[in-house]
Amino acid sequence: MPTSDEILAEMKRLHPQLIDLSLGRIERLLEKLGNPHKKLPPVIHIAGTNGKGSTTAFLKAMLEAAGLRVHVYTSPHLVRFHERISLADVDGRSRPISEPNLVDLLTRVQRVNAGESITFFEITTAAAFLAFSEVPADVVLLEVGLGGRLDATNVVSHPALTIITPIALDHSDKLGDTLAEIAREKAGILKRGVPAIISQQEDEALDVIRQRALDVGAPVVAWGYHFDAYEQRGRLVFQQENILLDLPKPSLIGRHQIINAGTTVAAALQLRQFPLNEHVIGRGLAEAEWPARMQRLKHGALSDLLSSGSELWLDGGHNPACAIAIAQTLADLEERSSSPLHLVVGMMGQKDAAGFLGPFSGLAKSIVTVPIPGAHESPYEPETLARIARDLGFKASAATDVPAAIRQIESEETTPKRILICGSLYLAGQVLALQQGVAQQLN
Repeated sequence: MPTSDEILAEMKRLHPQLIDLSLGRIERLLEKLGNPHKKLPPVIHIAGTNGKGSTTAFLKAMLEAAGLRVHVYTSPHLVRFHERISLADVDGRSRPISEPNLVDLLTRVQRVNAGESITFFEITTAAAFLAFSEVPADVVLLEVGLGGRLDATNVVSHPALTIITPIALDHSDKLGDTLAEIAREKAGILKRGVPAIISQQEDEALDVIRQRALDVGAPVVAWGYHFDAYEQRGRLVFQQENILLDLPKPSLIGRHQIINAGTTVAAALQLRQFPLNEHVIGRGLAEAEWPARMQRLKHGALSDLLSSGSELWLDGGHNPACAIAIAQTLADLEERSSSPLHLVVGMMGQKDAAGFLGPFSGLAKSIVTVPIPGAHESPYEPETLARIARDLGFKASAATDVPAAIRQIESEETTPKRILICGSLYLAGQVLALQQGVAQQLN
């Protein structure tokens, strides 16, 4: 019996096209599989540039706090592919798909596809739909892979709810060079008669989304118009029309998580078919977990390299908007507990490196750049990335890998320090694998 690693490697070899936005190929395969995407529990479809994962995590925690069974589809994975397909277990908790179940699904889908042209994301998304149709659950949280309009997940024609998280410039080579163009792609998930929760947006993006909603007949619940949320005295205050909720502060740290949390609360209140009261909403906010989003790393191979009193943090954000949010979070940490900040950065080559690094000016004492071995797209060479950082005025150098970068920082800064590893979700996955002492399954 082959392993999932072997089957996934074969799928990548047979279907090397990484991204080719279209729905025709996956619709053909799904039809051969018996259209499992039409046999799902109610679907909540989530698009956006930043905050999709955090919003999904908050909503999953709320739904499970209400005793509901939840399937979850996300991408990319961090350590193991299994993370992408989480299934409701017998105890009501959603967990990554098991190895035997994944091997069975991939084998069946590959056999039915019979070698026809399809992208890796499309064929594995079809496998997820098949899994979700065969395991009982109350709801499916379906995260868009890229864009929305032509994303493989957009074959779901009538979700229970759509959510669009904050939109920023990212994947411009595939989605467009302006916020309006990108918003047009994201708004492609809106459906007639299906409520749409719209998170905080720039006016340029919001105008496009609202026009698309008007065109298709999707009722909109938008941040700043229909609801708002803010932190007050260590709590989350949510307001919507005649509703005022005093809720626990989100478990995920950073001011940007207030926006994600508020958006999720608005979504939870819109789900009339599910009993999401103030208690379970609060529990979900307090209990949500989402790795590589300002995650403090403790008790592992990498954190063991630190001197006493030092901190190691990880964030997978990789665009300028993410960097602004991360920098604000670090500034807040610095205000509460002062410590020299050093960055370990690796980035994919098509990303705006200068735009990402810029917000850390005045915060980071040094930057050490690292490679991202095995990445499916070409990453920046560490020396190139270090040169970009130096051109921005940072003290920057290159290292052979993350452990070497941490050792270098430790040798130059003997006092307690704060180290953030950032710049790429693919790098974040490698870091978590190193920290846990396990092999990473490459994207």
